[in-house]
Amino acid sequence: MSTGVLEDARRERWRERCGPGISMRKELAEASAMETRPQEGRKGPPPRDVPPVVGLLLSMALMNALLYLCLDRLFISPRRSTEDPTRCPHGHFRMGPMSNCSPWLSCEQLRTEVRQMKRVGEGAVKRVFLSEWKERKVALSRLTRLEVRDDFLHGLRMLKSLQSEHVVTLLGYCEDDNSILTEYHPLGSLSSLEATLNLSKYRSTNTWQHRLQLALGYVAIIDFLHRSPLGTLVMCDSSDLPKTLSQYLLTANFSIVLNDLDALPLVNRSTGALVKCGHRELRGDFVAPEQLWPYGEDVPFHDDLMPAYDEKIDIWKIPDVSSFLLGHVEGSDMVRFHLFDIHKACKSQTPAERPTAQDVLDTYQKVLNLLRDTATSQTREML
Repeated sequence: MSTGVLEDARRERWRERCGPGISMRKELAEASAMETRPQEGRKGPPPRDVPPVVGLLLSMALMNALLYLCLDRLFISPRRSTEDPTRCPHGHFRMGPMSNCSPWLSCEQLRTEVRQMKRVGEGAVKRVFLSEWKERKVALSRLTRLEVRDDFLHGLRMLKSLQSEHVVTLLGYCEDDNSILTEYHPLGSLSSLEATLNLSKYRSTNTWQHRLQLALGYVAIIDFLHRSPLGTLVMCDSSDLPKTLSQYLLTANFSIVLNDLDALPLVNRSTGALVKCGHRELRGDFVAPEQLWPYGEDVPFHDDLMPAYDEKIDIWKIPDVSSFLLGHVEGSDMVRFHLFDIHKACKSQTPAERPTAQDVLDTYQKVLNLLRDTATSQTREML
């Protein structure tokens, strides 16, 4: 058999084995080429653009979703905590932009580093001067007269012992010079709350949520005093509403701190020691019934005959102070309605039947949570 015949036979056998695969690959390649080739002969409407109204609806849906997720930020979240881990150790302070804690300023430092500027307040025990320390505004308190030095030193001892989120920050003191240096709060006392909230820069905070938070902060201070590290302390500088409001300062972040601690007598239940707020007769509806002279007009007032009382006098005053703090903004009457029962209990003629400050604080927190959740739910339903 010739060489050409053998070669033709091998080619034929190779085509039989591999031919189908080659044919299939060629068909697939041709099909692919046809799909990628422009379909010039096909007729039909061109692809349509998305109508503007659809884009608008999608944008609105996205905005609603974002608003739904962020609703809780529209309301004030409770910012109370049992203990602030960032606070300085006893005998030290930090304020404003200070990153580190500094020891309380000494007599020498108060004399040489603090520049007294102008008087901004005065009470029976001390005068308060706006001052400057290392280009920071501070409050320098000085004794008014030696006759009340015991009250002045009592206030200093309380200030040193009760440093917390509820009390104004102590920066230093000098007993020899009868001077105390504390953090300065430019918004002043609670007495000027309405004037402050009427300023254009603070009108956005003039809501029932912020006002209820202020009332909650006030009750938290009373609870702190009644369960303080020193024992049960009574807020005696509270013979009327203006006097009571003047004892508290409004901070820049709209919280409340106790500023005047000159009259905080101690109730000692283990020894049966009660308190009396001052040595003069008290009158009016603001003070608790047990603070009034119990023997009628026919018997002249005498301090030795006046019965003592306990911390429940502070509970009696809570509804009146809270009513001032709540004001008359939209929603404040709704808050008063939810607080009616606890406030009624606070006004019990029998001190032992009044709730504790902790009971009142818990109720305030529940009302705040309830109303905030209700408002949030209502806003979500509107979306």
